[in-house]
Amino acid sequence: MYCKLSGLNSLKCFGTIIALLNSITKDCHVYKPIGYLLTLKRVTKEQNKITVYPAVGDKKHLSKWRIKMFNKLISNILPYMPKKLVWQFSKEYVAGETIEDAVKAAKTLNEQGILTTIDVLGEFIKNLDEAEANKNEYLEVIEAAEEAGVNGNYSLKPTFFGLLIDKEVAYQHIREIVEKAASYNNFVRIDMEDSPCTDMEIDIFRRIKEEFPDNVGLVLQCYLKRTHQDIGNLGDINSAESPINFRLCKGIYVEPEAVAYKNYEEINEHFLEDIELMLKEKMYPAIATHDKPVVDGACKLLEKYDTPKESYEFQMLYGVTPALRKSILDAGHRMRVYVPFGKQWFGYCTRRVKENPAMASVILKAIFVKG
Repeated sequence: MYCKLSGLNSLKCFGTIIALLNSITKDCHVYKPIGYLLTLKRVTKEQNKITVYPAVGDKKHLSKWRIKMFNKLISNILPYMPKKLVWQFSKEYVAGETIEDAVKAAKTLNEQGILTTIDVLGEFIKNLDEAEANKNEYLEVIEAAEEAGVNGNYSLKPTFFGLLIDKEVAYQHIREIVEKAASYNNFVRIDMEDSPCTDMEIDIFRRIKEEFPDNVGLVLQCYLKRTHQDIGNLGDINSAESPINFRLCKGIYVEPEAVAYKNYEEINEHFLEDIELMLKEKMYPAIATHDKPVVDGACKLLEKYDTPKESYEFQMLYGVTPALRKSILDAGHRMRVYVPFGKQWFGYCTRRVKENPAMASVILKAIFVKG
């Protein structure tokens, strides 16, 4: 198995791979450079020495365990690779670095009949000066998008505004952003982050929805064991006039088994149970998935409850599963695409891969085939 290597100091980068492999596993398959080619090699660790053997077979013959370890390896070294190289992968999933890039990407999607939600990349800031700057950037984004006539709304992460530093300051910043969007009769989605943030983010959502009932929504993650109960508990602020607008996704943060489901089938089962509860309670579900079994299951539930087209939507990430996205659109469903942008794209992309190592094969294709 060979693929061309472009724009990479191969010896240095893949020396790092071997070193990291030494600390991760005793037996794995990795790519080792020979000139400007990559060849599949077998690597073993014995008595603190690395031995590289000739390639045996193709990747299709590797066990699932070895593929999993290889994916983990790539996800661990990605943060140490040159930014220009990582961009070859990232540009498929990030609109760009500037507000202009985001508006352009959103308008292109609008032309395809797709709604958008724009997000400035970044989270877990270090001080409140950053929180103030981030708020101001969001206000600029809203002005630019509204002026350009973008058909879409906005998403934000509370930690980007100092949630873990000063919750009240974060609330005030988010409230001001929602107020700005509301002045254009638009909408802001409060993202859900890792489990220590869940209660705080639900509380902020409750406070803002009381003041702006039609202009704010919340993300929930179905892999969290608490989510079904959270949906029920929030029913007290749901109404026919202003139904709660939830984005339901699987969840990408690494969580302990005590709080999160781990099994693929089990997560999908709870995803559909959560959608059904939202439909029963006449809430507005934004079904955020790239998984066809979930899409098919959701469509059956929408038919079962005779849900009007304007009472739900599907959502997807920018650049992900375009064929499935088109099939949903062609079936007459509303589709919204998450459009992330910003100078912190590198951290966003490397973190997503570390949290989902299975994306490693996509990265290799983007870097070594397209590169």
